[in-house]
Amino acid sequence: MKIEHVAIWCNSLENMSSFYQHYFGAKSSGKYENKAKKFSSYFLTLPEGARIELMSMASFQILPSDPYVQFTGLAHMAFSVGSEEKVNQITEIFIADGYEVLDGPRWTGDGYYESVILDPEGNRVEITV
Repeated sequence: MKIEHVAIWCNSLENMSSFYQHYFGAKSSGKYENKAKKFSSYFLTLPEGARIELMSMASFQILPSDPYVQFTGLAHMAFSVGSEEKVNQITEIFIADGYEVLDGPRWTGDGYYESVILDPEGNRVEITV
């Protein structure tokens, strides 16, 4: 069994799609629209085959806007980049491009080398070995 995809509600599909394509090498399936339901989405496929569905709809609840507050539901996504050096390099790219780094790069108590950044809509993304 494997996870087929993770879905994220978005305010700006295009901005989020560009982010995951640019930084994580995702490929887009193209935009899907259901005008009757006022729903739009993109499926993005990562190089190793995992997929992210980015979704937008006229009526959805917005979660708390403070990225430091934890809440129930999906906590983060983690991307394995292969080495400590890559974690450091990618984290530096995010910093240079103006993205907020919440933590790291560092070794966690449970043995992960990681940094935690926020995507354009404040979702936590872990970059790990």
